[in-house]
Amino acid sequence: MANMQAQLPHWLQRFTGSHWLLPVVFVASMLEAVIVPIPLELLLIPLFLIEQKRLWALAAAALLGCLAGALAGYGLGGWLFDSLGQQLLQLIGGQDALDRFTQELKQDGFMAIVMVGITPVPFQVAMLAAGAAGYSLWLFILASAIGRGIRYFGLALLVRLTGEKALQLWQQHARKLGFALLGLAVLGYGLSHWLNA
Repeated sequence: MANMQAQLPHWLQRFTGSHWLLPVVFVASMLEAVIVPIPLELLLIPLFLIEQKRLWALAAAALLGCLAGALAGYGLGGWLFDSLGQQLLQLIGGQDALDRFTQELKQDGFMAIVMVGITPVPFQVAMLAAGAAGYSLWLFILASAIGRGIRYFGLALLVRLTGEKALQLWQQHARKLGFALLGLAVLGYGLSHWLNA
């Protein structure tokens, strides 16, 4: 586990084993959802390995932080899109992604948000587009919780099942895993559509 401790930035190493770790993960996840373009998974995997007794609590803190950030991004998209929202899009280079996602949101908003929550697509795009389009806040939060919940709790399950190999697996296969989860989400959506037809 000392090797896993070394995988963490120094500022985060100070919080392992303390009662402050869950709030720190909450804030880190909130910042990652809003603006920080660093994959939170690279911090979560070592934390999950070091703090295996709090594995599920850490995944929940990451999810709640992401949802808090999602609310902020939704609000930014809804109320300040023309000024601050455009600046955030330029910062993350997401104008094209926003245009594509806005079209998907019009066609099938709920599943589009779930899929963005699962895949490596920047989540900021979904937040801004949903807010700017006036998409239902409750459906947005529900879809975000499902998508990011699959991502964070799925990652916790990966760590539980594979142990220290999880970090290597994630680094090698993150994109493939994201698209595999996307495929499962599309398959589930197709099945539900077919069953309800």
